Amino acid sequence: MKINFEPIGYIKSPHKEAEGTPIQTGGAKGIEGELELLSKHQAGLKDLEGFSHIILLYYCHKAGDNKLVRKPFMDDKEHGIFSIRAPSRPNSIGLSVVRLTEIKDNILKIKDLDMLDGTPVLDIKPYVPEMDVKEVTNIGWLEKNIHKMEVKKDDGRFLDEKEREK
Repeated sequence: MKINFEPIGYIKSPHKEAEGTPIQTGGAKGIEGELELLSKHQAGLKDLEGFSHIILLYYCHKAGDNKLVRKPFMDDKEHGIFSIRAPSRPNSIGLSVVRLTEIKDNILKIKDLDMLDGTPVLDIKPYVPEMDVKEVTNIGWLEKNIHKMEVKKDDGRFLDEKEREK
């Protein structure tokens, strides 16, 4: 089965290159940007302004080749791709929970932005703690590395070859 998606909009971000970009929203506190929604989807924003946070699902458009075992940013050991959050994966779909600060027409002002400029957005969902926050008891190999999240930055290791050559 082949699945095709079309972007509903694009991210405008201060992060022009992968290198130096925060690797998660927890390391992107206060970084501002926008989601420019395609005007044909603007009616879908009705009532979204009442939410402080939204979930963005997007395509990691500059991600490199998919390898099932990779070394993540926050560890020196390789791990299976499904136990890390690297952008280079079988379907390079990213997920970020960002703060929604304003909606004006088809422009969403957002904060805590960890996405690259030009990132194609596939979907927007409201973030609802009662639905989305779970009691977590284990975070696997990240247990000893999670403290690195706020300071670790992208070093370009997951870029597409063409992007790496630029």
